[in-house]
Amino acid sequence: MKTVPENHGFKEMAAFPLLEALLGRRSRRFFMGAEIPDGVFAYASKRSPLPLSELEKMLVVSACGGNTAWNNLIYRAKRYAPHISNYAGSAGGRTFPSAAGFHTSQTFFTDDDGVYMLDMRDAPSFGPMLQDGSLNLDAFVDNVRKRVRRISQGRLKVPSEVPYTEAHNTWVFNKPSTLVVFPVGDLAQHVLLNICYMLQNGLVLHDDINGRPIPGIERFGDIVDVKSTWPITFMEQWSLSEITVELATSCYAGTLMLQAMGLGGWMFNGVDAFSVLGASGNPEVPGLGFRYDADERWPYPNPTGLEGVMEGYCPPHYPDMRSAVEALCERKFGPGGPYHPETPGPWKDSRRVRSAAQAHDERFRECVAHQAQYLFDTFGKFPATVPSMFMIMYLQAHHLDPDFYDAFYEPGSYLRTHATHMANWHPDAKE
Repeated sequence: MKTVPENHGFKEMAAFPLLEALLGRRSRRFFMGAEIPDGVFAYASKRSPLPLSELEKMLVVSACGGNTAWNNLIYRAKRYAPHISNYAGSAGGRTFPSAAGFHTSQTFFTDDDGVYMLDMRDAPSFGPMLQDGSLNLDAFVDNVRKRVRRISQGRLKVPSEVPYTEAHNTWVFNKPSTLVVFPVGDLAQHVLLNICYMLQNGLVLHDDINGRPIPGIERFGDIVDVKSTWPITFMEQWSLSEITVELATSCYAGTLMLQAMGLGGWMFNGVDAFSVLGASGNPEVPGLGFRYDADERWPYPNPTGLEGVMEGYCPPHYPDMRSAVEALCERKFGPGGPYHPETPGPWKDSRRVRSAAQAHDERFRECVAHQAQYLFDTFGKFPATVPSMFMIMYLQAHHLDPDFYDAFYEPGSYLRTHATHMANWHPDAKE
């Protein structure tokens, strides 16, 4: 059954050329109902604010975080051939890439009605790809609808004012009628997966901050050369960089969708991430409401998760790091995981492919947990030097006010999809 209408705007979006989306991508911040009170761009919109329709909202959120059927995994590493690589955390593919298939992020968004999470991180494939390699767009969008969870009523409580919003965004960010999408990464889980990755490739951590090996690491000389090491700071900075790419490409995918749909908006990082997560320190600015800790050893508070919604793979959400390692292995090798024999896949013999991965044995898990627990015990949190939960990029979507651009720009400042958006998507709306 069709879940999306056959209107002209939708058809135009579906056929919109990728090259036009790439070359026509711009930050188009001025929306219907907006106002710039002063300066060279002083202007007050003559149009009433118009929230995105439910379909428009689902299309943008789908672009940022939707499931795109099964991922293909990584096939081979000489070190442990003929077993396939077993790095991935998720069996499903998404609209953005993730380092080694870790997929540790979740997609949050807010509008006038509430704050939501798209619970897609461990979702199975929404359906098979068609024989020509294309996807069923109706099923893709409908799958997103079914996996949206409302966290709270009303718009995200982060005001458009300094210090919560950078000065150049105070007139435009998170205003009535806008949609804001912001992926959040579980950096604790990402670092844990990288410790596994390192061990699989013959490396263990070295405490370069205190200038010493991890005490007791010599006990694992039977499975790894304990003199082959990565510094803690480098490994955690590397993990931070990897998860930043994941979050950024999520928003960039949404940005390309804005061009195809003819919506205004832009991707940016000019909002205080700690306030958005819930660590503003101001009860009037609760953000997402993630729990957090503070310690005089740390430069910033450390958000760790929201109970029942998105919990970091670290204490206090797990009693210790060994428990977090067990949960990680269950995600990878348990039912629905990328290396469980019964998890379907895109191959002609998916059971054979998924069974070709080697599960982490007891000795491997013990070594990973030993290193992770050392970080937590020594530095008071996990990871040691970067936040447990991390976010950096936002995507705002809104209805463009073309009058502003006509007043200040030469022709060509917006695309044909923007020029025809209201007629194609909202033919009954009063402008």
